Amino acid sequence: MSTPNLKEIHDFLVSLAYKAGDIINNALPDNSGTGSKKNSADLVTEYDRAVENMISTSLKEKYPDYEFHGEETYDPASPITDAPTFVVDPIDGTVNFVHSFPYACVSLGFAISRVPAVGVVYNPFTKTLWSGIRGQGAFRNQETRLPLKGDNVEPLSGLPNALVAIEWGSDRTGPNWETKVRTFEKLGQSKEDGGAMVRSFRSLGSAALNICAVAEGTMDLYWEGGCWAWDVCAAWVILAEAGGIMVDGNPGGWETALDGRRYLAIRGAPEAGQKELVEEFWSYIQGRLEY
Repeated sequence: MSTPNLKEIHDFLVSLAYKAGDIINNALPDNSGTGSKKNSADLVTEYDRAVENMISTSLKEKYPDYEFHGEETYDPASPITDAPTFVVDPIDGTVNFVHSFPYACVSLGFAISRVPAVGVVYNPFTKTLWSGIRGQGAFRNQETRLPLKGDNVEPLSGLPNALVAIEWGSDRTGPNWETKVRTFEKLGQSKEDGGAMVRSFRSLGSAALNICAVAEGTMDLYWEGGCWAWDVCAAWVILAEAGGIMVDGNPGGWETALDGRRYLAIRGAPEAGQKELVEEFWSYIQGRLEY
């Protein structure tokens, strides 16, 4: 098998992202959805399947030797391997999509040896595209290099000055739910009550868009447990190429796997500041995420 041409793959994924955007923008979802996953917070629509079918068919035709790992065709018996693999979420932010809240995207990643190498994330509602190639930088709309402030990136200065992205997720019971809720509480509490008193929280409803916001530098960090490789693969490349880092969502894990399901993304900043913020955040996690 020849060495993958990352620039060619990137450009083809961009073209597919725009085609997927046309399908998404032409959709007319109703609020009931056309199917369900675990609960109403994680709906499935016919458009998920239509978008993934278009993407997978196109990729298999052009790159028949590469593996495909997509949300709608996921098989637990076939995990991601070291083979070159496309990792795809046809619509990340399905709940937003169903409610016509304009924060949903198509997430197209490509990994080699289970390391993200190419990423394309496109929000068709705002017509914003984020993309990155390992070793070649990350961009918004293929013009503006990330992070947005370029060399004038502000240093990280602790959780009290941080805008933190979180998500509630689709699992609303059990120990992982308790860990999340108690951690959110601790992060938001005042210093007098033993909390971090972060500046504020945001939930965009899409892991890929949350990570892209961290890559841009418009949010400082994103903590998540329970999402999947297709939620993070593409945006992970963009984050890394914008100077950000991804570590484990549990304390102590400075390296995390693509399919590890626990993530802490930190925006680009001087390395010491990133490490300090990671350790500060870890100190407020109440328990452990078990995925």
